[in-house]
Amino acid sequence: MRRQRWFEIHDQPWFPGSLRDLTTEALEAVWNENHTYRAIAGKLREAVARAGAAQIVDLCSGGGGPWLGLYDDVSDGRPLRVWLTDLYPNARLLREQLPEGLGARAEPVDASAVPRELRGFRTLFSSFHHFDPPAARAMLEDAFRRREGIGVFEGARRSPLTIALVAGVPLLAIRCALAARPVRWQRIVWTCLLPVVPAVLWLDGILSCLRSYSIDDLRELTGGLTSPEYRWEIGEAQSGHIPIRYLIGVPEIRGTPPSL
Repeated sequence: MRRQRWFEIHDQPWFPGSLRDLTTEALEAVWNENHTYRAIAGKLREAVARAGAAQIVDLCSGGGGPWLGLYDDVSDGRPLRVWLTDLYPNARLLREQLPEGLGARAEPVDASAVPRELRGFRTLFSSFHHFDPPAARAMLEDAFRRREGIGVFEGARRSPLTIALVAGVPLLAIRCALAARPVRWQRIVWTCLLPVVPAVLWLDGILSCLRSYSIDDLRELTGGLTSPEYRWEIGEAQSGHIPIRYLIGVPEIRGTPPSL
C-alpha cells in the first residue's frame, strides 16, 4: 500500500474548536454549492434501498457533510433519517434547526468505534483517508460483521490534477463566506480578514490527496471480508471536474448480525 502517513491541521486536538467548525463548514459549503457528491447519489440511494435501511449514520460529519445538498437525491421521497455524528460535534449544528430528516448527535462519536446502539447505513464523506490502514480496515470489518451497510466517498486522490484543483477551494470558501446568510462575524474575520480558514483548507486539502486510498488500496482493505450475504463495490463516478472514488458495502440479506 503506497498511502503515506500524514496529518491534517483541523484534526489535531490543539486546533481551536471554533476554527475547526468554521473550516469544516466552509468545506461543506463548497461541496453543496458545487454539488460535488451528486455523482454518487444514485449509487448511494440504491445501496441504502438494497440494505433495507431507514436510517443513515453519517460519520465524521464536521459541519454537516454534503447532506444538505444530497438528502433529497438519496431519500427519493421515502422516509429516511440521517444522523450527523462527529468526534468533535459541531456547535452550530446542535443549535440550529436542521431540515426535516436530518439530526445532529450531541455526543461524540468515534468513527472507529461506532456505538452498538447506533444502527443504520454508515457513510463517510472525504474522511476515510484520516484513518491509517489498521483503523480503516477495522471500520470496514466492523460494518461487515454487524451486517451494516457502509459507503465511503472521497474526492481526494494522489494525482497532480486533483492537487492543483485543491488550490481553488480556499477561493471558493471565501466566496461562500461572503454570500452566507445570516452574516457571522467569526466567519468573516477568520475567512476573509485573517484568512486562517482558507490557509487550513489549502494545506489540509493537499495532505488529504497525499493520504488518500487508491482503488487498489481499497481492494486490499476489503480483502478477506467475503460472504454470500455481503457485497462490496469499488469504483469511481464523475459529474464534475473531480471524480468521486467510492467503496460501498451492502448486506444483501438482512438478519441477525454474528456475535462480535
